[in-house]
Amino acid sequence: MKKRWIEPVTLTGSKVILEPLSLEHLDGLISAVKDGELWKLWFTSIPAPEKAGEYIKTALGMRENAGAMPFIVRDRESNKIIGCTRYFNVDEVNQRLEIGYTWYSESYQRTAANTECKYLLLSHAFEKLDAIAVEFRTHWHNHKSRAAIARLGAKQDGVLRNHQRTADGSYRDTVVFSIINLEWPAVRQSLMFKLNNQDPKGLRNL
Repeated sequence: MKKRWIEPVTLTGSKVILEPLSLEHLDGLISAVKDGELWKLWFTSIPAPEKAGEYIKTALGMRENAGAMPFIVRDRESNKIIGCTRYFNVDEVNQRLEIGYTWYSESYQRTAANTECKYLLLSHAFEKLDAIAVEFRTHWHNHKSRAAIARLGAKQDGVLRNHQRTADGSYRDTVVFSIINLEWPAVRQSLMFKLNNQDPKGLRNL
């Protein structure tokens, strides 16, 4: 069997662990999504509790058929599952990929969890997979997500107007960001600075 560009891997930081997603994570995922009732945000694709199993199966299907790599995000201190993220839109020939399907329990939003999660994913993409570019996309109306991506150091490439039809029949404008390999050293330094200069509680980012 041909080796995939992105093989299953566990990425471990000081605050979070990224584990390859499996059906064994269902109960933890349901608990995470209930923290803040995240599925009620109309501009996201976060699953309702009763649809979490289907969400996992779809993610695993993307792994099998398109080379994606979905992860759960686990808080190291509590061992709780606090969210999800994913490598997808994998272009092995051109060594490009996208990071997305990222969400966190409300209690962990705007904390060091996202910064470290992205640091782990970007480090693996640029330093182990030799990616030349990593892309991020989000809904125009998801202002929290857009701000979080910009704080990482990603640059906005543009906006795809009427890009996709959403579940409610409306059209989504998609904001596209990216980080290229030549920018990674500076972005890495910035992320490390943020992780090393948190507030005394170890929660909030700069």
